[in-house]
Amino acid sequence: MADPDARAASLDASSFDFDYLPTSEQSFENALAKARAGDRLTVADGVELITTGTESRGIDRERKELVLEAADRRRADVVGDEVTFVANLNNNVTTACNTGCLFCNFKDTAHQFEKSHEESHAGFTKTPAESREIVADAVERGIYEVCSVSGLHPAMGLNEAHREALDPDDPTANYKPPETYETDPTTYEEQISAMSVDGVHVHSMTPEEVHHAQRGVDWDYEHVYRELADVGLDTVPGTAAEILVDEVRDVICPGKITTQEWMDSMRAAASVGLPMTATMMYGHVENEMHRVKHLKRLRDLQDETGNITEFVPLSFIHQQTPLYEQGVVSGGPSKAEDELLVAVARLFLDNVEHIQSSWVKYGDEFGLKLLNCGADDFMGTILSEEITKRAGGGYGEFRSFDDYVEMISAIGRTPVERSTDYEQRRRIDLGEASYGPTLGPKADGTPLLGASERPGPRP
Repeated sequence: MADPDARAASLDASSFDFDYLPTSEQSFENALAKARAGDRLTVADGVELITTGTESRGIDRERKELVLEAADRRRADVVGDEVTFVANLNNNVTTACNTGCLFCNFKDTAHQFEKSHEESHAGFTKTPAESREIVADAVERGIYEVCSVSGLHPAMGLNEAHREALDPDDPTANYKPPETYETDPTTYEEQISAMSVDGVHVHSMTPEEVHHAQRGVDWDYEHVYRELADVGLDTVPGTAAEILVDEVRDVICPGKITTQEWMDSMRAAASVGLPMTATMMYGHVENEMHRVKHLKRLRDLQDETGNITEFVPLSFIHQQTPLYEQGVVSGGPSKAEDELLVAVARLFLDNVEHIQSSWVKYGDEFGLKLLNCGADDFMGTILSEEITKRAGGGYGEFRSFDDYVEMISAIGRTPVERSTDYEQRRRIDLGEASYGPTLGPKADGTPLLGASERPGPRP
């Protein structure tokens, strides 16, 4: 696989010759009127709203506020004043990856994990026993969701039968035997089974990981999801979406699955009965037309499956990524772009009930602001967060229930603890001495974190 840093160095953001440009024959006023009326928006409508009008460059502040207001009203009509959150843990199994995505600094090139590699590195691979211990400890504290998104380790397969079928001499298989590495990552089935302890909800296996789990054999995505559901997989994170337009993917993640493969994988998850989220990672080389095209594909998928529980916008964190280090991009999206992305997602995705604001990506203060731009979910406790942190994010690794109640109440909204699939909810009444989760298999309402573990002043 090509060196991602070398590829990034050969790119020039000004030279991208994209077919899809942010132009439209619609007017901003007509698009806003349709949004206020609750009419289904076209791509042209979405482009007008997310650009605040294509007749001039830059974001018009007054028009932006009109879009935000329309989205906040839609949010109130759809979900009311509740702001939901979940008690969860991130347990990413390995940073070893050979995909070479230029927006990512989570991965560590897989050859660094080989026994023959002598230089040290900061990456990790966890055994199933380690994963089980981490999750079991968090369940004892009260969490009820474990989210696991990992690199594509060459030794990992769906199960042992898959690893036996893979040919290490076939370069297209991206496979090396487990004895090549210091730590055997085992298989997806073993890792999912290890994390499925004490009734915890396992949210894992992105479309990219599922693609990796069927490479080199004639299995389809449905087979992989079905096998994993049998050992404990409950829902699927719709990450690895980035921007669902191939001309963008060809620039930022040429080694990743295509738009069509991502859509096919998500359809397969739905057919197996696994609820799923959907994401967009924006603010790098794409433009506003690409963002709306992405939203259109998600809306079409939801029309077809009805299986998406929430949309999760992911603002590009640029500081320690190859795209930034090699000068391809100068930064991530502006706050105005963040606001408009959330707002237009609320207005455009008329069949997706929940929109998330991520304090990991946006921080507490601005994350709360986005809850008044159309979002209604404020993520989860995240007892460990590694992906954004390794890309240069600086907003911490966890939040307590006390933090959530304080922040959500401060903006005049109602804090609500919810399950991963939104089927269980608990409205939290103010006035208790301290707050903790109640929906988990071992949760009893006591604080999730001990006094010495709770975060200090928020950023």
